[in-house]
Amino acid sequence: MNKNSIIEQLRQLAAARGVSLDDEVLEKVVEMSQFRVYPKGAAVKCMGDRADEFGIVIEGLVRGYYIDGDGNDMTRGFASEGGFFMDEGLTGYEEHLCMWETIEESTVMLIDAAAFKRLVMSSEALKTIWIGLLEAALRYKIYRESSFLTSNAAERYAYLRKNFPQILDRVPLKHIATYLGIAPESLSRIRRAMKDE
Repeated sequence: MNKNSIIEQLRQLAAARGVSLDDEVLEKVVEMSQFRVYPKGAAVKCMGDRADEFGIVIEGLVRGYYIDGDGNDMTRGFASEGGFFMDEGLTGYEEHLCMWETIEESTVMLIDAAAFKRLVMSSEALKTIWIGLLEAALRYKIYRESSFLTSNAAERYAYLRKNFPQILDRVPLKHIATYLGIAPESLSRIRRAMKDE
């Protein structure tokens, strides 16, 4: 993976949000970053680790999850190519609130959160992206909260299947079940019922 291909991927990520970034800004982002390849099943960050960097998935798939009081893991969310993860440091937390692991072998870009926030404040284009990311994160949080209050598990699964089919093909069903807040057996019943329709 060379610098030019990384800059092009970042340019495409920005373009998907309707913003054009010049090479100088993109080079600064790359310079403040580290690139790592993690094997499948590797822990990228653990709860309690310092939240001084965040990540963008270049290739692969990662999952964030919490451990409840009984030792069960509950999936917070997934990030695939172009997706942000480990975002606690960008939103003012000093420590990571959840575990982050790879679902597949993954190449990730780890970016210094404090340096990135300083760069955002110096670039109108990055501010526009930043606002868009914050709005998207807030929409996601509102959807997640309202779906657990107003939708049943089958409706939540249907939404996931419609909006994120690429995730369903790549994630073990046990993780999808915990993301939906149900047991794997319940997810199997929902999937069977939807196949019958």
